[in-house]
Amino acid sequence: MADLFGAAPIIQSGNRPLADRLRPKTLAEVIGQSQVLGPDAPLSVMLEAGTLGSLIFWGPPGVGKTTIARLLANESDLHFVQISAIFSGVPELRRVFDGAKIRRQNGQGTLLFVDEIHRFNKAQQDGFLPHMEDGTILLVGATTENPSFELNRAVLSRAQVMVLERLDTGDLEKLVARAEEELGVKLPLVPQARQALLDMADGDGRALLNLIEQIAAWKADAPLDTAALGKRLSKRAAQYDKGGDEHYNLISALHKSVRGSDPDAALYWFARMLEGGEDPRYLARRIVRMAVEDIGLADPQAQAVCLQCWDTYERLGSPEGELALSQAVIYLALAPKSNANYVAYKGARNAAKATGSEPPPKHILNGATSMMKDMGYGADYAYDHDAEDGFSGQNYFPDGMERPALYQPVERGFERDLKKRLEYFAKLRAQRES
Repeated sequence: MADLFGAAPIIQSGNRPLADRLRPKTLAEVIGQSQVLGPDAPLSVMLEAGTLGSLIFWGPPGVGKTTIARLLANESDLHFVQISAIFSGVPELRRVFDGAKIRRQNGQGTLLFVDEIHRFNKAQQDGFLPHMEDGTILLVGATTENPSFELNRAVLSRAQVMVLERLDTGDLEKLVARAEEELGVKLPLVPQARQALLDMADGDGRALLNLIEQIAAWKADAPLDTAALGKRLSKRAAQYDKGGDEHYNLISALHKSVRGSDPDAALYWFARMLEGGEDPRYLARRIVRMAVEDIGLADPQAQAVCLQCWDTYERLGSPEGELALSQAVIYLALAPKSNANYVAYKGARNAAKATGSEPPPKHILNGATSMMKDMGYGADYAYDHDAEDGFSGQNYFPDGMERPALYQPVERGFERDLKKRLEYFAKLRAQRES
């Protein structure tokens, strides 16, 4: 009986998830996040000075947001309370605040950790403010979404945002070593398969520990290679939210890779978005935008190529149609670049705002009636086709408005020819004016 009773704690411990068993007991044991936990990093400085304030942890899943919040409470002698914005409403929040007030009267503070804090609506977020201001709670919120978009300004003004990063390969290797020590076994993987395991985790420590737990339970006669590992484990889906931060990060990476004339990088980000489940039609629309914003008249065919590829996608459908879109991505990446049209358009809009309702000069107005002709509409209009070189050089801006130089073509692609034409007309205009 003694052996049975003695074995019980081991069985109980073994049944606990590996991620829970390896949860750090001090901040020094946390793997990664040196940018906030290092010797001179913000959290370390706050703790040393005893000035810990409300925080927002922003980062991907599985990087230690909950663990760090719990450890901050321990090291600050604060009562730790954890809620999730997914499952909590106003009644739960009232109970939390009431409990915190009682603890405060008894001389103990409360660190309230709110997971997925961005899921609270504006009114619920506002409900934290008075309790943050009077010291009833020290709020630590966790979010995978950009706080500047998802959280109230009032909350952000009372909390400091800490960016937690996905774990790199070195961090994940440390986590594997720690797990092997806890389990008392070496994972049955060849080096290449071990690296593949780290890749599958995709920077998520919790996901890695769950995968390790599966592998440790296998009965393998020999170390498994990458192919065998792939058969036994399903690859974790890449982090991608079509309406969230990753969506905008990846489309920005794709756009800037095209602008930077790097077809390989552009194809990579294009593929990352497709693998994440992005709608190809969204990508087709953004590709056309790249053509008019970053290529413009340096290659007048670029826009037509993009529209043709989009049309091809619509005719073929998925997955064959994506090949047409990738063709457009390559074409844009290698096309000569110019944002002259984009800059000219913005300049024209600004000039239009600045000049208000200034009318066109009368000589380019249509004198459709005798009264309008008497008022000078169309008087002295020079018909360009009557000029020897097809160019009259007349002023087409409002009278008294200084002529702006909006369109400045670059010395690349077809715009090189357009620049020559522009300079030619400017020369003729100067001659006419003189």
